[in-house]
Amino acid sequence: MIDKSKEIALLFGTFLIAICGLVYELLNGTLSSYLLGDSIYHFSLVIGLFMSSMGIGAWLSRFIEEKLERAFVRLQLTIAIVGGFSSFILFYAFAYIDNYDAFLYLVTISLGAMLGVEIPLIIRILKESFSLKTNISNVFTVDYIGALFASLLFPLVLVPKLGLMQTSFLFGMINLFVGAMAWYIFREILNRRYIIYLLSTLSILIVGFWQSTNLTTMIENKLYNNKIIYKEQTPYQKIVVTAINGRVQFYINGAIQFDSIDEYRYHESLVHPIMLSAKTHENILIIGGGDGMALREVLKYQDTKNITLVDLDRAITTLFRDHPTLSKLNNHSYSNPKVKVVNQDAWKFIEQSKVLYDVIIIDLPDPNNISLSRLYSKTFYNLLKKQLSRGGAMVTQASSPIYTHRAFWSIDKSMESTGLKTLPYHTYIPSFGEWGFVLASKLNIKIDSTKLPKDLKYLNNDIIEKSALFSPDIAKIEVEPNTLSRHKLIEYYDEGWKKWYE
Repeated sequence: MIDKSKEIALLFGTFLIAICGLVYELLNGTLSSYLLGDSIYHFSLVIGLFMSSMGIGAWLSRFIEEKLERAFVRLQLTIAIVGGFSSFILFYAFAYIDNYDAFLYLVTISLGAMLGVEIPLIIRILKESFSLKTNISNVFTVDYIGALFASLLFPLVLVPKLGLMQTSFLFGMINLFVGAMAWYIFREILNRRYIIYLLSTLSILIVGFWQSTNLTTMIENKLYNNKIIYKEQTPYQKIVVTAINGRVQFYINGAIQFDSIDEYRYHESLVHPIMLSAKTHENILIIGGGDGMALREVLKYQDTKNITLVDLDRAITTLFRDHPTLSKLNNHSYSNPKVKVVNQDAWKFIEQSKVLYDVIIIDLPDPNNISLSRLYSKTFYNLLKKQLSRGGAMVTQASSPIYTHRAFWSIDKSMESTGLKTLPYHTYIPSFGEWGFVLASKLNIKIDSTKLPKDLKYLNNDIIEKSALFSPDIAKIEVEPNTLSRHKLIEYYDEGWKKWYE
């Protein structure tokens, strides 16, 4: 019979185990989404593998027939090592070994199976202390509460404060703590050599935690072509800035957002056609564009009065406002008194907005997940339409009409289905390839290119006229609009890139 204090300690251990298990699951899904994109696919894959592996582990636990306490401690030691190093293993596999999926399956299945063994073992260890009904109720209650705790802790504290690799090492140590606690409870039937095992494992995990920044930097330097000058894991995304010989590149979740060597082609093409088609420039809204480059182009028009830039991630707008090198790229646009920055979800902002805008510029990352796809949806465009002044216009970047052919025309279709008149156009940007945009207005669209600012590097009257011409291989096709209920845009987007790069 286990005394009351030991029963409570084991139930507390179950609570910690549940937290660790869900954190490992979230780590694998988040890391795969960061490295490979397509968050829906990778989270679904990881959750499915993890849960089924737990079922296999629960079935395998029946073959542990004696010395349950020893098996439990050994299990915690193994999980501490595998779970603690899980992020490092996956990062390393992606950067140095051309078989990431195999390591993802191996780590996920191994952790899931071992975690599946844990709960049956605890129930069997506690069987002499409680009735079966009470035993199962207690164990599963603390297990589910632990899972809830982990689901809140992971996005609010762990990822923004520690990052992925430090989090995995930390929770390896928590698993080890559970193992140490179990050894202490059952020290009379377990020999002292487990102290050596526990201390050795702890030393390895502490070194990993201590060196995790250096390990992450080493691997990320392999992933990016140039030297990393800034990186941060925000509550929303991983941002990385690289530089070499004055050339700056900006990445979000591993995907390039701009290269200073040719970003002017993108931002001039995004901003000036709409500025030349709008009747007035009194109130301007920029959604996304936290790097301030689109803002820089808008400020080339002297008749602008009020410019509101809405970007969810304060870390990006602050970085491009305060960093000497990066703020120079946007010509210190954030210091202009016409500019107001709002760090809020764009959807919420538009729902609450009471202002009619003459120009709305949507400069968001590609729609590769639901969170972004909803900002390319018919519903969102309808909300924006209501905030357009009568002579106003809006424009969005629309991915590549060649790499993501159907996705590009789906964005055009989504805007068009709101009753707006659209003008799709495209241009060549060396960093991205052929890139597309869609301009929309309540009125017929006419671009007065005679009023182009004089200091542009790329855009001129001839380029604007030719940009609306599409060759047969990228011409308009019949596609579905993107809606909140179906998110066809993500399907089209993934299908396009897979065609070219798989």
